[in-house]
Amino acid sequence: MARDREARQPFGPARRALAHGKCGRDARRRYIPGAVPLNDLIGFVAAVLTTSAFVPQAWMTWKTRSAHGVSLGMYVVFVLGVALWLWYGLNLGSLPIIAANAVTLSLATFILVMKVRFG
Repeated sequence: MARDREARQPFGPARRALAHGKCGRDARRRYIPGAVPLNDLIGFVAAVLTTSAFVPQAWMTWKTRSAHGVSLGMYVVFVLGVALWLWYGLNLGSLPIIAANAVTLSLATFILVMKVRFG
């Protein structure tokens, strides 16, 4: 009798099980201590790929002491955008966003400083 009453309630056992991740795909998942969640792993891979794209430009700018092919306006806007992404990641507490944008901000700022310094 109590079970029938609970099943008719809008937040019955099935609804509570869904809310706690105990149904469907989540029921087959096992908790592995120290494992990185898939979304964070994808975020870290994306961070490494997009951030590493700035390394060749930074290296070439440093090596040649020339930034003639770099757009000043684009890098000013880009650095501001990355700084805001970093702030956003810090507010969310998202390590992939924080790590990617901290490194990208330093590389992009370096290129921007070299552009201002060497033209």
